[in-house]
Amino acid sequence: MPEQYRTEQDTLGQVLVPQSAYYGAQTQRAVDNFQISGIRLPRSFIKAQGVIKASAAATNMKLNMLQNDIGSAIIEAAEEVIDGHWDGHFVVDVYQAGAGTSQNMNANEIIAKRASEILTGSSASSHVHANDHVNMAQSTNDTFPAALHIAAVENITQSLLPAIGQLQQELEKKSEELMSVLKSGRTHLHDAVPMRLGQEFAGYAGTIKGMYQQIEDTLEPLYEIGLGGNAIGTVINTHPDYPQTAIAEVSHRTNFPFRAPQSTFSYMQNRNAAINTMLAMKELAIHLIKITSDLRLLASGPRTGLAEIALPSVQPGSSIMPGKVNPAILEMTHMVCCQVIGFETAIATAGIASQLEINVMMPVIAYTLLESIELLSNALPTLTTKCITGIQANQDTCNYWMESSLSLVTGLSPILGYDLSSQIGKEADERNIAIKQVLQEKGLLNEQTEKAIDPQALI
Repeated sequence: MPEQYRTEQDTLGQVLVPQSAYYGAQTQRAVDNFQISGIRLPRSFIKAQGVIKASAAATNMKLNMLQNDIGSAIIEAAEEVIDGHWDGHFVVDVYQAGAGTSQNMNANEIIAKRASEILTGSSASSHVHANDHVNMAQSTNDTFPAALHIAAVENITQSLLPAIGQLQQELEKKSEELMSVLKSGRTHLHDAVPMRLGQEFAGYAGTIKGMYQQIEDTLEPLYEIGLGGNAIGTVINTHPDYPQTAIAEVSHRTNFPFRAPQSTFSYMQNRNAAINTMLAMKELAIHLIKITSDLRLLASGPRTGLAEIALPSVQPGSSIMPGKVNPAILEMTHMVCCQVIGFETAIATAGIASQLEINVMMPVIAYTLLESIELLSNALPTLTTKCITGIQANQDTCNYWMESSLSLVTGLSPILGYDLSSQIGKEADERNIAIKQVLQEKGLLNEQTEKAIDPQALI
């Protein structure tokens, strides 16, 4: 059956809108104008929009700016948005007109139509106005970044930080488990002094612990939401008590300590918090690439590589080589991190676009930041449970490489001097024999020098 349409009106004229749609003319114009990617802003952002619209209506009712019946209907409709009932009607492409006006009007129109329906029982009613009622005391310019902050805070606290913490704990556990395994350290991918495999993992755990703290610290600037700043920060068309009351209402609904920004004008002009958060996630991605690349190298082989550790087998690794198993989870994590690093460049570039009283690139900043949080939040538990937890040491291989290492001569340096120790190491390398054998042939092997090249003594 062909789609039925209704006629909607906005300031530019009439627009045909699908009969079943809860959005109106301005949303439909955005759908017609911006058929770019098919990507929509995520559920967490839509939920945050619902929180803002419900909070604004409750505030305007308290301040006697909005009729109670209309305000109550708006709150009920906005709470349905919060619960995800109308996600299918949020249809604006991420790549839309600057600042996110279309996204804001998408929410306003859906909530207005649904609130009208709640009040009158008719889906054709226009009793509640999208601008005059749902958007009262608001602008896209203050509500859009506020929705971004609310969504980011929720996703970081409920998903990303727990995932980072789980990875840190598993790396610490693995460090303790592998602390008895001795191995050769490596610098510049060449032999270095001996160490414990557990110490190597302790380094990974310490790095992730530091990143947990860094990302947790990004929450403080995200707690600033400039509701009431309206178009450019001058609080135009807004009750004097609206900003603090609306922000308190958002805090009550979310259980997060949101607060007014120190400078409303700075908040309107720049996306500092998003840039700061993305930088921290970029650093996390960089460190994850280092750790996953290390693990791929340590697990390389199993016959022609280092093979100091064995990874859990999760799937066949080749369509042509039978029995081959690849480090699939590590490779997936590396790819996610590459995407996050690229996303940081997108946000940095969008951040540069701030001009005068606004940054109009907010839709792509919102999508990119929230997508990065989601990617990392999904990848890290997979890395932890499907890879890190199951890593095992190949102790015999570790011992072989350690005992073959030329860097054992480092222990001789305080006894024989740097130059002679270097000559001993060079001769051992050229003749492909052990350090101990060279010492014995030169009459330099004694209790002191033998102890000096004992890996246990060097760790």
